[in-house]
Amino acid sequence: MAKLIEMDERVTIFAQMEEDVGPVILINKFSVDPEEFDQFLKGWAIEAEKFKVQPGFISTQLHKGIGGSGTFINYAVWESAAHFKTAVNNVMNPQDRMSAYPPSTVASPHLFKKVAVEVLSIPADHGLTR
Repeated sequence: MAKLIEMDERVTIFAQMEEDVGPVILINKFSVDPEEFDQFLKGWAIEAEKFKVQPGFISTQLHKGIGGSGTFINYAVWESAAHFKTAVNNVMNPQDRMSAYPPSTVASPHLFKKVAVEVLSIPADHGLTR
């Protein structure tokens, strides 16, 4: 049976969905056994299609680790945490939110918001090459 492990042990994804913030980025790290990659990709595609039609959905992308990695990262953009919460409640079975995925799947979803960080510019004559 697929399982959920929080990315941050101090806050659950369900607590994050209660925050009044937007836009938000969902990063969901999946670990999957290699023999279940095809089943995982089918499950992810089915779930993604359900989420794409929900209000507040902006975009999603799935990435796979290279070099034989069994790690996938889903990067999804939502208008707000509230939109994401509503979509989860509309789309996913509350009794088994991971039912679309193969048994080896471990998911670690987490919501993020953009933070402004000043980037220092490096002078053109810094001596570094690109």
